[in-house]
Amino acid sequence: MIAALKQLRPSTLVMLAAAPFIFYLFAASSDYQRALRAIVGVDIGSSSQVLGFLILAAMFAAGAFAVWPPANNHQYSRLRWTSAALSLALALVSAFSTWVAPFAHAVVANAVDPFTSTLVVPQVTPRRLTDETAVIVSATMQKLALAYFGLMAGGLAFRFMPAGLNKLARLPLLLLNGAGFAFLMLFAYLGFAVGIATTLRAAIFAYGLALILGLLWVTLLQLRASTRALIITASIAAICALAAGAFLLEKPDEYAIVGNLAGKIGIIRGTPANLVVDVRFGRFPAAGGAEEVPIRSFPDVPSATQALAKGEGVTAILLPATAVEAGQPVLWRTAVLNDRDKTAGIAFLVFAVAAGLMGFAGYAHGRHPLSVAAEFIIDTIRGIPMLVIVLYVGLPLSGALKDASHGLLDPPNFLRGVVAMAIAYSAYLAEIMRAGIKAIPNGQFEAASSLGLTRFQVARLIVVPQAFRIILPALGNELIAILKDTSLLSILSIRDITQRMREFQSASFLPFAPYNSATIVYVFLTLAVASLLSTIERRHDIKQR
Repeated sequence: MIAALKQLRPSTLVMLAAAPFIFYLFAASSDYQRALRAIVGVDIGSSSQVLGFLILAAMFAAGAFAVWPPANNHQYSRLRWTSAALSLALALVSAFSTWVAPFAHAVVANAVDPFTSTLVVPQVTPRRLTDETAVIVSATMQKLALAYFGLMAGGLAFRFMPAGLNKLARLPLLLLNGAGFAFLMLFAYLGFAVGIATTLRAAIFAYGLALILGLLWVTLLQLRASTRALIITASIAAICALAAGAFLLEKPDEYAIVGNLAGKIGIIRGTPANLVVDVRFGRFPAAGGAEEVPIRSFPDVPSATQALAKGEGVTAILLPATAVEAGQPVLWRTAVLNDRDKTAGIAFLVFAVAAGLMGFAGYAHGRHPLSVAAEFIIDTIRGIPMLVIVLYVGLPLSGALKDASHGLLDPPNFLRGVVAMAIAYSAYLAEIMRAGIKAIPNGQFEAASSLGLTRFQVARLIVVPQAFRIILPALGNELIAILKDTSLLSILSIRDITQRMREFQSASFLPFAPYNSATIVYVFLTLAVASLLSTIERRHDIKQR
């Protein structure tokens, strides 16, 4: 008992000692109970989903452990056979019992659009499948469970065959169980803990993407300078400059304002944005110095012309010059570049300047241009507050992406927040990785080169294993930090723990219960992650082996 307690962090022991008081607080106070339900994200009637989730999670976890590559390919331990039997038994339970059905129904109901889908009962919260759909989902769930049982049973039979067939059967089953477990933990709707699931998933996705980006930055930092890289960079800068000139020197389109300024000016959809701004704020001679001119949008020229003819408050129209009819009074003529050519030209010009600056800095300092770019990205990201990055990526940058793709690329708020946090943390993770690489003595690199190892082999066999042990505590610290900073995503209306706390506090006007409950939930989550990280650190600590 004492040995087990010594494995826990001291702060975790303190929290466990305080747990009875915390449980009593929530059990004795209805305000804290309501706050906790709202913050955790417990849907009405979601208690029936917990058992189904646990059955499926245990089934996939046991199945993955059963087919995990053993240390000795000629022996199959008793524990692995027990895991295989448990996985098969839970598959039969999923197929022939109704325990998993409520969870499966909730997952499907929350995976469709409630406003357009006919699979759910309209205007019902929480979402509920129609009776016909529920029957179909239950039957499909039974077929999938039986198919899983058949695949696992058939795959486990290969354990008695030669090593080649053994490996051939093990890999697909490992992928199947891993994908199923990952879906449950990272994508499936958890009606009994929506708030916590949103927070944890945002942290996991953001941290994983940040690791990938950080690894990319630190890889670029390690590139060596070469004349070829400078020539390629200069060529890219020249090509982008020529493309920018080609777009920006296109013939501008002519526009004219016809009518009078007694009422509103009609604006046709697709009119260049800068021209609309000039008209709205009276930046044309006929405006007579007016600070702002009233405008009205129209989808096309005929609808605007019809509104002008009927006198529906519109007394002038901003039209392409080709649409101006003979005899119409023209108040102002101008020529502007259309938005498509202007945006493309500016984009290529920015690329040209950036490539030119990278090439010049690389030449001046004897470094690879991409290494200079990675260093600039890291320093820039570290100089911007986290909240500013979340707002910038979540609002104007995503909006610009949507406009540029004409609505084709419109990421949801959750994805916007995850990408923003990944970009912000990638700079810090890159510096941590770079420090780990620098901590490895140069003599090891020289010894590896003398043995004829390639740079990839040096990185995989020498650098990564040692650097990982060095930077593991720092990586764990960043995971805890990103878990807490997911609270910033509430600014994008992502319904994580913080957003649900704010919603509940606004509805209940309770002064302390929402904030105390959210604080306790965050503390328990961070302590759980810290304990997990401590276990991983002990497993990779050479001194304790």
